[in-house]
Amino acid sequence: MAKDTGRRLVASNKKARHDYHIDETFEAGLVLTGTEVKALRAGRASLVDGFASVDSSGEAWLEGVHIPEYTEGTWTNHAPRRKRKLLLHRRQIEEIARESQAKGRTVVPLSLYFVDGRAKVEIALARGKKEYDKRQALRERQETREAQAAMSLRRQG
Repeated sequence: MAKDTGRRLVASNKKARHDYHIDETFEAGLVLTGTEVKALRAGRASLVDGFASVDSSGEAWLEGVHIPEYTEGTWTNHAPRRKRKLLLHRRQIEEIARESQAKGRTVVPLSLYFVDGRAKVEIALARGKKEYDKRQALRERQETREAQAAMSLRRQG
């Protein structure tokens, strides 16, 4: 069996980039069961309600991420929203724990993907955006879209 190479995206959390200012990102490995890996390889996962936390024993956990049950699985199937351990370096875990204690800071998953056959998750230290920040970001995106459309029409005509 040939080993997977490169990066293959399974799920991304577009809403997180809209709702939060992303300060710093980390790539973390995941401790998964066999049926979870098979469900991810089928391209099924949702990061929408996910978040990461560090417990009192100094371990990082990914919570609220929905990986649906594997359709071909039997009684050994996993729970779809269980806590999953994150594999990070000790310094990274300490930094995440310290920074997430600050007021208004949280740790959100941005994307879930495979790198050379191993499941990884990109998590970010983030600050919540205010409603006016969200509106301004949408306005800027709309303006750049309109400018691109005007430029393409000008090139054609």
